[in-house]
Amino acid sequence: MSRSTGTTDDDVSVRMSAGLPGAHPRSPRLPAHLSRDGRDRLTGPLLGVAALAMGLMAGLFFAFDVSVMPGLARGDDRTYATAMRNINAVIDGSGPFALVFLGALAVTAWAAVRAFRKQQRPMGWWLLAAALCYLAVLALTMGINIPLNNRLADLGRPGPSTDYSVIADFKGTWETANIFRTLLCLIALSGIVRALLLHGRATPRPGNGSVSSQS
Repeated sequence: MSRSTGTTDDDVSVRMSAGLPGAHPRSPRLPAHLSRDGRDRLTGPLLGVAALAMGLMAGLFFAFDVSVMPGLARGDDRTYATAMRNINAVIDGSGPFALVFLGALAVTAWAAVRAFRKQQRPMGWWLLAAALCYLAVLALTMGINIPLNNRLADLGRPGPSTDYSVIADFKGTWETANIFRTLLCLIALSGIVRALLLHGRATPRPGNGSVSSQS
């Protein structure tokens, strides 16, 4: 029996067959981000994009840690400087890199704000921690890595240079900062994955806590 109308299921069937008003039970109006069974259609994909972007950044920094920088260190300073300047120039001019580099923070922060607004505080705190870790990555990049990249780019201008003292800073400061960027991205990724698990546990399944017009 429907509690809202007091009409039995048989009455509804009769009305449906006769085409009378009230034949179809009225469904509740759902928010735009919810599907008909009450599941959130936006948070899951948002978390997935955040995890993908953060994973790509962690992988990029990790590749520098274990292959690019050790490989460059096997050559002389001139080769090191030339190769690193070329790598930086390619990265600086890459649209996909810029999209992922900035998007990782934007999407993670957006997901955190949504979680807090929906009173999903445990998930929100994990996402906030992830966003703060990635903010630290940006701070390291802007404060250490990019200034050293600029010094390397200016090396020898306007003419050839034999002073490669900046390479020592790369082998020490730049590479150390990059290791921290890798670790911070991995911690941020762990926070996003934890938020995904919490979201999965809180998501109603069809036939189990789904929105229904009758009880």
